[in-house]
Amino acid sequence: MKLSTKGRYAVTAMADIALHADGQPVALGEIAERQKISLAYLEQLFGKLRRAGLVDSMRGPGGGYTLARPAPEIAVSQIMAAVEEKLQATQCTGEVGEGCAVAGTRCLTHNLWERLSAHVHLFLQQTTLEDVIATEIVPCPAVPDFIGMTEMIGEDARDR
Repeated sequence: MKLSTKGRYAVTAMADIALHADGQPVALGEIAERQKISLAYLEQLFGKLRRAGLVDSMRGPGGGYTLARPAPEIAVSQIMAAVEEKLQATQCTGEVGEGCAVAGTRCLTHNLWERLSAHVHLFLQQTTLEDVIATEIVPCPAVPDFIGMTEMIGEDARDR
């Protein structure tokens, strides 16, 4: 599963607006400068966000973008969908009848990765823009440190 810059930058820019708007439009140039994101890239993303009804735009001096709805009413999944970000852990193409294996069938672990995709989507659907800016999302203590685990496995193998 790979998260591209489209999704990352769109969520970051929307969070920037939620933090800095104070009832006034926020210029994309300001977001670009604060978040170190290309202005041209933001312009492309905000066209999609506007068409999805997530932001409103104002032209002219003092213009820019505001959130179309309050931050607690905007789910991260809506932002991701607006910029056409697909978080899918399977290797399937998404075409009907096509699977993730070479022969066009489902791979042996397809259901595992499909369930992971469902959990990620549910998490992003339940996480609002307000959650992103208002609270610190702490890592789940149940999530293993895969790098540390790999090092421990290597040490165990050397001890044998």
